[in-house]
Amino acid sequence: MHKPLQSLTFVLLVFLALGLLSFSFPKDGITISSNLKLEFPSLNSLFGEKSSKKDISKIINSLNNIDTTFAINDTIEKGTKDKDTTVKLITSIQTSNKAALANFYNALTELKNNPKAIRVLHYGDSQIEGDRITDYLRLKLQGQFGGHGPGLISLMPIAPSVTNKINNGPGWDRYNVFIGKDKRVPHSNFGILAGFNRFTGYKKLNDSSSVITSSISVTTTKLGGANALAYKKLKLFYGGAQTKTWCEFYDGPALIGADSLEEGGSFRIKEYNVGNGSYTHQLKFSGKDSPDFYAISLESETGVLVDNIALRGSSGTFFHQINNGQLKQFYDYLNVKLVILQFGGNATPSIKDEKSSANYAGYLRSQIAIVKRAAPNASILFIGPADMSIKNGTEYETYPFLETTRDEIKKVVLESGCAFFDMYDCMGGKNSMAAWVDQKLAATDYIHFSPQGARKIATLLYSALINDYNSYLKSKK
Repeated sequence: MHKPLQSLTFVLLVFLALGLLSFSFPKDGITISSNLKLEFPSLNSLFGEKSSKKDISKIINSLNNIDTTFAINDTIEKGTKDKDTTVKLITSIQTSNKAALANFYNALTELKNNPKAIRVLHYGDSQIEGDRITDYLRLKLQGQFGGHGPGLISLMPIAPSVTNKINNGPGWDRYNVFIGKDKRVPHSNFGILAGFNRFTGYKKLNDSSSVITSSISVTTTKLGGANALAYKKLKLFYGGAQTKTWCEFYDGPALIGADSLEEGGSFRIKEYNVGNGSYTHQLKFSGKDSPDFYAISLESETGVLVDNIALRGSSGTFFHQINNGQLKQFYDYLNVKLVILQFGGNATPSIKDEKSSANYAGYLRSQIAIVKRAAPNASILFIGPADMSIKNGTEYETYPFLETTRDEIKKVVLESGCAFFDMYDCMGGKNSMAAWVDQKLAATDYIHFSPQGARKIATLLYSALINDYNSYLKSKK
């Protein structure tokens, strides 16, 4: 039997061996192969004081004190309890010229005299999935300027939304372009959501082809707020079918429309009046071939409509693969006045040097140019990537070239005459994500915001946007 002194001696020898190994092990580790590397924590990382984690307490306190219920022409500072801290911490909208957001701001100003709704398209990666961030922008803009409804919705969304619930019948599938063109699709008419849905696959029809039936229902929840529930129109955007498709529309249990969807084309619209107290609508389809269904829109005819276009895995470099003529048809019809592009996070892990940062920003330059041609009367706001952490020893640190990538993106955006919102900076900058995770404002993947964190980012974004709008109004006077 081992004596206690022997056990203690053994433990001490093990700790001594580990200490010597920690002291002598190469700081950068030992590379075994291109995919395998041995690392060992240093004594300082185990017992030393952690110095990389950011203190974001002032940012959070400032955020908690922001009051975004202020009237137009009041400033952000008047809506906060801590003026000085807010001025230092809240990132403003950055532009190289005063006209960067002028089209959008002018459209907001003229809404009272404009009988047609204006549109804000919020494209982004998984950071905005589930209507996160977008829902707050919609809530505040519609509360301030009018407008109802959640806007554009995919008939088969990748991620569930807090605002809308979709139930699909049999046969439905997605055909996307935002992370690479789906090879099953023989054309480039992917629509405004960079993807569409069908209830049949692509096939050549003949006289013996069978008729296929399917359905879809959409329910708007109370979580989107009163304005999101007060829409009066449901619009169905479709095209590309080889034959006509029979369509029945139910508003709650009531059948209120039955007609054929036309074959062919890349931009067709079916419109239904709703608003009879039911927030569940069902479409029943019957045909030999499915149209390409680009989107459903729940909307009002006036005010501001804000669309959440969440594209999981996308780096924002897909617009060149969509039929630009079709894209322009959508943008013109929807009266788009602001396009928000929120990308960069999915590209960050693959960026290993300054050259690849510049190359990625160059790709974004060409995408921005495409959007500007398709929507010449719209302003463009680019939201830069958030802080993202990678594990280094026992700590989580900002990805090595994230700041470089942010700088390159901002340079391209400003040179393109667009506006930039620095999400990385307003979080607290380098190594701030770990602090957001500690406060339950971000997930433990050290990449994505939690619902609470997304709401705080949305608060910062809206505050900066409305503050910039007020400054624009003052400059006009």
